Amino acid sequence: MPYRFVDDAPTADIGFVATGTTLEECFAAAASATLAAMVNNPDALEKRERYPLAIEAESVELALLGMLEEMIFYKDARSLFLSVEDVQVQPRGDRWTVAGNMTGEAIDPQRHDLAHDVKAVTMHRLNVRQTKSGWEASVVLDV
Repeated sequence: MPYRFVDDAPTADIGFVATGTTLEECFAAAASATLAAMVNNPDALEKRERYPLAIEAESVELALLGMLEEMIFYKDARSLFLSVEDVQVQPRGDRWTVAGNMTGEAIDPQRHDLAHDVKAVTMHRLNVRQTKSGWEASVVLDV
């Protein structure tokens, strides 16, 4: 065979579980975790720029994935670290919508302690479920 798989390859994923008493709090916690995976001091971000957030998806999991991918897009395409605010998550017929705002600023290595270069949200273990105490989302980020 001209190739072989190695067992000791480095893993390139970060996984987290986000929770909230409401679905909105759970989505906001997932956005905060994603930002914290990218920058070690997310509290240093200043709200210099604002962008609307509007996602529509076939499932609540894909709605979460879309919201987090939007954050990653702005990091990669516009060199911005953004946090999610005023998030609203609602079922609409057989689809889910996410609305809100993203605020933040241009990446500044002098002020922002860079952590991981998050490339994508994976489908691996992606799950959003209602629990006895609220909502829980499991997410794996590719770094």
